[in-house]
Amino acid sequence: MRLPLLMMALLVPALPALAVETPELQRAVGSAQAVGAVHTLRQIPEACARLEGAFTGDAAQPYRFAPVRSSEQCQPRARFVDYAKAQPSEAKGWKLNDVIRVPSAACPAQQAVVRVWRLPVAPATERDGQGQSRIYLEDAKKQASSGKIPQVTMFAAQLQMEGKACP
Repeated sequence: MRLPLLMMALLVPALPALAVETPELQRAVGSAQAVGAVHTLRQIPEACARLEGAFTGDAAQPYRFAPVRSSEQCQPRARFVDYAKAQPSEAKGWKLNDVIRVPSAACPAQQAVVRVWRLPVAPATERDGQGQSRIYLEDAKKQASSGKIPQVTMFAAQLQMEGKACP
């Protein structure tokens, strides 16, 4: 009886280290996708982008994805940045925003996992009567000319393959 209690007492301090990061958004595993079928993984309206992906059938690079501009008329309020350059982590203020899992129709044992990270900015202190933070053109021009460009939310995404590759 004492041995299990002793083991539990030793494991309790280690639990935070074993904890898996929980994304801000929860979603089910996506539907299986065929090789070569381009599909949308996620829309990021504030960055005027969507993430598109496709299984390639190539063993060296079985899946590819890229951010694609959603509309030429869209005015982004956030930026999508390169994951390798940003190296997001919770220690740097980034938040795991979403984990997207896409199984392969040709190889059910394998799935693409895209982790989307978000770096929020501190909310503006000034709010209008509707509780919204507004940016006015003249004010933005004055800020830009004085060298005070406001920070914007940033997004970054990382691709990992999980499971066994099929022959």
